[in-house]
Amino acid sequence: MKTLATALAGVIGVCVLATAPAMSTPYDPFGTNDADDYYAGQTYSRAGAQQYDPYAGQYGASAGYGQGAQAAPQAQVAPIPREMVRFDPRYTPGTMVVSTSERRLYFVTAPGEAIRYGVGVGRPGFEWSGTKKIVAKKEWPSWVPPKAMLARRPDLPRYMAGGVENPLGARAMYIGGTEYRIHGSNEPDTIGQAVSSGCIRMTNDDVSDLYERVRVGAKVVVLN
Repeated sequence: MKTLATALAGVIGVCVLATAPAMSTPYDPFGTNDADDYYAGQTYSRAGAQQYDPYAGQYGASAGYGQGAQAAPQAQVAPIPREMVRFDPRYTPGTMVVSTSERRLYFVTAPGEAIRYGVGVGRPGFEWSGTKKIVAKKEWPSWVPPKAMLARRPDLPRYMAGGVENPLGARAMYIGGTEYRIHGSNEPDTIGQAVSSGCIRMTNDDVSDLYERVRVGAKVVVLN
């Protein structure tokens, strides 16, 4: 697996967002298509110390990550620490607002308050905006390259099981009506950059924190 991950590191990137536990058998609206883009010249980072979580035990956050042998995300140092901030009171609790220009995701916890996370967003030409809903959630999602990607890179594997080497990271939340998802990453150095094909990427620590807060059906607002 490590050999495969190293070979993929230079070409694979993955891409996009309130308080109930995940479904026991998550519905995947996109079938086996668990990735839809890749990035050139990127490497996967697995080093770093565990980030301090100022919100541990609050807002429904859970200390547990995943299941089975792949239960703990790799420790990551978030380039943009999450923090509680004042926010537009027009958005209702449980809503996620992604500011593409700021490269931030806001999870609204109460009127006028939100947790702010750093995110990676779509690179130039792949920006998008709109209001959608989360239709599914997955822990340690597997990855199957879509046909368009395989046409460009026939050397890629046809399947990669979920785990710490998987470019989708520790968690994925699927955005209805799109091919995008909010997901983790084993490239924390890309957070705060515009590098994806439209998905919203986070550190594994942050996406695991957000995953426990987000419910299926939650509203996602993406702003340019």
